[in-house]
Amino acid sequence: MAKTKELSKDTRNKIVDLHQAGKTESAIGKQLGLKKSTVGSIIRKWKTYKTTDNLPRSGAPREISSRGLKIITRTVSKNPRTTRGDLVNDLQRAGTISNTLRRQGLKSCSARRVPLLKPVHVQASLKFAREHLDDPEEDWENVIWSDETKILFFGKNSTSRVWRTKNAELHPKNTIPTVKHGGGNIMLWGCFSAKGPGRLIRVKERMNGAMYRVILSENLLPSARALKMKRGWVFQHDNDPKHTARATKEWLREKHFKVLEWPSQSPDLNHIENLWRELKVRVAQQQPQNITALEEICMEEWAKIPATVCENLEDLQKTFDLCYIRFVGNDKVLR
Repeated sequence: MAKTKELSKDTRNKIVDLHQAGKTESAIGKQLGLKKSTVGSIIRKWKTYKTTDNLPRSGAPREISSRGLKIITRTVSKNPRTTRGDLVNDLQRAGTISNTLRRQGLKSCSARRVPLLKPVHVQASLKFAREHLDDPEEDWENVIWSDETKILFFGKNSTSRVWRTKNAELHPKNTIPTVKHGGGNIMLWGCFSAKGPGRLIRVKERMNGAMYRVILSENLLPSARALKMKRGWVFQHDNDPKHTARATKEWLREKHFKVLEWPSQSPDLNHIENLWRELKVRVAQQQPQNITALEEICMEEWAKIPATVCENLEDLQKTFDLCYIRFVGNDKVLR
């Protein structure tokens, strides 16, 4: 059935005026060129609500029974990667699956990629979180965070979506375990603190321990000076073999750098991961077409990241809350 055109407010008010003047519904319809049923509907609405304005609508009625609601909620709770198509096949209610799940506090989100954890990694990360949970904010402001990352060309990443509740993005069922391999276009090393981004460089060759020490010798101290770090600042890097090699540890000791003890397989505790994400979003928006352009855009966008973004990343409370969701959940799964 074709959708009828809505009457203007002036026409609706005129119907009421003619009705109050004593004219019948048929006479009003004939005078205004409207159906008698349409005139009657407007008059009844005016008598009931004392207005001809459109009233708030409740939306489409729920077509899924309470039993069906329990079925689909239970299904996505057991397997968050269930697709709407799977649910539609079960319930034959193609137009209402998403709305029903949203009313239960669930939304379709990209599954968070996290490292594949062993029980020893879980316990070490929990130990680290408990030891540092109450550290004052000033201590974290005096940390230089560092890491390497690979930047892909725009559009080459694939995602997997899950149904989850708010603040449950790091629950094991809502994540995709990853291991440290895979391709990329360029590799970068960078660092930052609460005061802003430090240096960012491109690593053009396969990095080994010797190259890593050269990178630190040429970029770490200059970054600390540029960021005006306080005396006794702390350097953070993860447990990559290049970082934990005996020669690297000795070099750090000789230079009197204080290094933050770090649990293995815990990149989500490192605030620079959030800064990498910020950089990758900015780079993706530029859509570089070749490696040279990709490198130039990375350097330009890194330099544009304001200190306020870095300062906000120093809010550890949410980080540790999320790490407890992830690690405690994994601990229960692994036991």
